[in-house]
Amino acid sequence: MRRSALASPWLALVLIQPAIAAGYTLPPAGARYDSQLGGAYAPPAGTQIVSRDRQAPAAPGLYNICYINAFQTQPQDVTWWLANHPQLVLRRDDIPVEDPNWPGEYLLDTSTAENRAGLLAIVSNWIDDCAKNGFDAIEPDNLDTYSRSGGLLSIDDNLAFARAFIAHAHVLGLAVAQKNSLDLAERGPQAGFDFAITESCQVWDECGAYIESFGDYVLDIEYTDTDRGNFDRVCASYGENISVILRDRNLTTPADTAYVYQAC
Repeated sequence: MRRSALASPWLALVLIQPAIAAGYTLPPAGARYDSQLGGAYAPPAGTQIVSRDRQAPAAPGLYNICYINAFQTQPQDVTWWLANHPQLVLRRDDIPVEDPNWPGEYLLDTSTAENRAGLLAIVSNWIDDCAKNGFDAIEPDNLDTYSRSGGLLSIDDNLAFARAFIAHAHVLGLAVAQKNSLDLAERGPQAGFDFAITESCQVWDECGAYIESFGDYVLDIEYTDTDRGNFDRVCASYGENISVILRDRNLTTPADTAYVYQAC
């Protein structure tokens, strides 16, 4: 497997050897990727890696990544959370804390060991389903809720929860992606994350830093609602090593007029 010149031999040992020993597999470095979180469809020609929602089927013959919203509620599930697990939804003055950028998504409360255990009981079932349904890895989203919690959550809270579900996934033979959260730096790999999925790493000038932490095991999505030149620049700088795609922001299917997909 290829390794970026920015990744040290020590990093290669940390990233690759545990994966072999534990029986889980990393995505093929630099292979063509597609994120289909807005709906599953036949992957574009040449695709080797695909991300799909945990309730979607795995794509036959590809490396499949199972999306779970591990740190927030999905809009359609808010009623279920509030009715069955109200203590696990983060609150300020007894009002659930909503993600300001994603209406209907409420932050989950990782602030105590008791809550993390309660959340793990739920999320581990989702991970079990990912394994049973033929996925190779999981994509736990919204690791960075601590940054939107107004001080109610901390990096340590979320990493403690992440370590617990990472251990569960690894036992099942699933690799685990760190989704964004570059501010974790080396703490992400130390917590057990195996590769990275980034959104707009070129926009934020973060691509090189992700490569320093994860070698060539980086999947980057640039979006059409930013400067198109970002996609061209990241392809020119890193496209021979990491997986880079251009997608519409809502990750729609080809049946939608807003659909855009391009790979380096």
